[in-house]
Amino acid sequence: MKLTDIPILIFDGACGTNLQLYDISQAEWQGCEGCNELLNLSAPHHIHRLHASMLAAGAMVLETNTFGASSVVLAEYGLQDKVREINMKAVEIARSAISDRENAFIAGSVGPGTKLPSLGHIDVDSLKSSTSEQIAALLDAGVDCLIIETCQDMLQTKTAMIAAFEMLESAGLTLPVLASVTIEQQGTMLVGSDIAAVVATLEPFPLFSLGLNCATGPQDMVSHVHYLSRHWPGRISVIPNQGMPEVVDGKTHYPLTPEDFAEQMWRFVTRQGVSIVGGCCGTSPTHIAALATRLEDVIPVQREVTA
Repeated sequence: MKLTDIPILIFDGACGTNLQLYDISQAEWQGCEGCNELLNLSAPHHIHRLHASMLAAGAMVLETNTFGASSVVLAEYGLQDKVREINMKAVEIARSAISDRENAFIAGSVGPGTKLPSLGHIDVDSLKSSTSEQIAALLDAGVDCLIIETCQDMLQTKTAMIAAFEMLESAGLTLPVLASVTIEQQGTMLVGSDIAAVVATLEPFPLFSLGLNCATGPQDMVSHVHYLSRHWPGRISVIPNQGMPEVVDGKTHYPLTPEDFAEQMWRFVTRQGVSIVGGCCGTSPTHIAALATRLEDVIPVQREVTA
């Protein structure tokens, strides 16, 4: 069965917040603590362990550990020459975790980077070149789809879309491309675009899905998902945090229990026709297991999309 044929796709949970719970040594960080992508090379067993835990919980799609694996981000650690090596290894690790499991897929994760063009941090040509280099490596390594995620700036998002489809054409491939934007609690992306602007900007691209991830928990995504349900013709993804982060005893805490998380996600599927779900910051394998259980035998409600 192809990824595009599955009625509900369950993505995995958080990468960074789960890795923070692992006993990763200073030797494994190699002086680049916080650069999770380096662990693909220096400590691949940690990444394999994370992938395996998500698959065991019921995830159907693993995101590669490549959120910040572009030259723009890796340059902050002096690793800009390892873009291809890191991305290729990330796909290899995910593939080894899947092994011969049926109906499990790999999504090449492309994050927004740390420099946004609308804020003057980087010019569009440099951003496109960096993104294209990363995507080319992910495609060569054999991902099943691409997810351009945590998009915070429509100019950054559009640049990434152009890079993705140009790289696919160059490689002679036709793979699903998912776009996932981040809407802050105040109701817009970081640079001010609302969900209507997102839909209008991305409508010309042949996307497999459009959706939301990060920044908030599912409750703060309700109105935005409702808009997508009525106005976006393709599939919709919802990959929220484990609720809005709180500081408890000096540490970041995410409040939603696995059961509460799964229940809110079930409502998106049964009321708004969402068909791609998963977890972002804070979500553990236990959250993904609760989600998979809650959605067993569930079919997304039919949507009525208006122009």
